[in-house]
Amino acid sequence: MSETPLLAPLEVAGSVAVVTGGASGIGRGIVQALLEADATVVVADVEQAVLDTTLATLASSHPGRIDGVLTDVTDDASTDALADYVYATYGCCNLLFNNAGVGSGGGGRMWTHEPNDWRWCYSVNVFGVANGVMSFVGRMLESGQPGQVVNTSSGDGGFAPVPNAAVYASSKAAVSCLTEGLAHQLAEDSDLVGASVFYPSGGLMDTGLFTSYRNRPAELERVRGGTGRRSMTFEQMKALLEKSGRNVKVADLNEMGRWVVDRAAHRQYVIGRDLDDTIDLLHRRADAIDRLELPPHHQMGL
Repeated sequence: MSETPLLAPLEVAGSVAVVTGGASGIGRGIVQALLEADATVVVADVEQAVLDTTLATLASSHPGRIDGVLTDVTDDASTDALADYVYATYGCCNLLFNNAGVGSGGGGRMWTHEPNDWRWCYSVNVFGVANGVMSFVGRMLESGQPGQVVNTSSGDGGFAPVPNAAVYASSKAAVSCLTEGLAHQLAEDSDLVGASVFYPSGGLMDTGLFTSYRNRPAELERVRGGTGRRSMTFEQMKALLEKSGRNVKVADLNEMGRWVVDRAAHRQYVIGRDLDDTIDLLHRRADAIDRLELPPHHQMGL
């Protein structure tokens, strides 16, 4: 079996990058890092006010190298319009970060969720990535320029299930599988364009994921009363963990952005850190599968 060929490192300076969900949280950290590395960045986000604030803040220190497009990644026409704008304005896309994501609304037992929970979570976390791939990758290949697609997954699902957040975790498992398939296909078809899967790490993350319900469409609101569990803000989650006796480390999202941009430029497929416990878990999962048993999940023995 032949190994996947290594692509030449991608030069970030002078490149054109697109970041979905780029106006806040992890996405904004990636945008900041790209600007620091002298890329031109198109920020795509569904929240106009937050997008405007981010553009105004970052444009002052990086004039002429940041742009923004209101984008709903759940809508393929919207991601197509984003790609149309990027290629009409800049002529290429070298780095595509499919980063936009939401939670599922508080977790709980799978059977107590309702169809709209699944539809909302999957429409952003899975279809949002797929729409980004469909809108951009063909054009990236046709451009003849080096490129890298980076899809944001999560260790909470991307490596192993998280039973108490099964809807969200299963969506991130889908992103991991989708990206692996994409990377193999690109390896067969191109020596210029590759793909990476990004597992954010480094501590508890102060991102909009905790309050993502603010962007939940009216047509996908709950109609059956919910699961009995409520979403928590970042501050509430941090306080709960600290009350339980845990020493909570808060991730530096700008540092994380610099790290993921650097790893993407070096064409690293799995962009993840501090994976010793994960590797141990994956070995134990493989052993259980070999015994035809239910594998341990993400919160067992870690």
